Amino acid sequence: MPALLRAARRAVAYAWALPTTAVGLPFLPLALLSRSGGARVVDGVLELHGGAVSFFLRRCTLLRGGASAMTLGHVVLGRDPHLLQVTRNHERVHVRQCERWGPLFIPAYLLASFLVLLRGGRPYEDNPFEREAYRKA
Repeated sequence: MPALLRAARRAVAYAWALPTTAVGLPFLPLALLSRSGGARVVDGVLELHGGAVSFFLRRCTLLRGGASAMTLGHVVLGRDPHLLQVTRNHERVHVRQCERWGPLFIPAYLLASFLVLLRGGRPYEDNPFEREAYRKA
């Protein structure tokens, strides 16, 4: 594939995922202002960790014990640099899902969890988005 076409496809993917990415961007100053926090770009994805980011993942998710990491478009939140590295492959599957679903990613993910729950399943483990991420990671 010619380089120009690849660049155009990447630009469209970033633009389509931008509404979901925008949900994650407010965590950037929270990570940077924390003594234990930080930010870096890895493979075109902004990874944030520490401070309020870590607090959010531990206390503000519906997962028992909290989440190690979470993807919001091209932003990945992690409790710490180690967990960002350990979960990177899994979270990159979610980045690709965000690129595919665009602004519909968060509603589709939540709806999938709700439908799994209605059927008596586990809303996180049986969510098709998570199953794909665990399978491909």
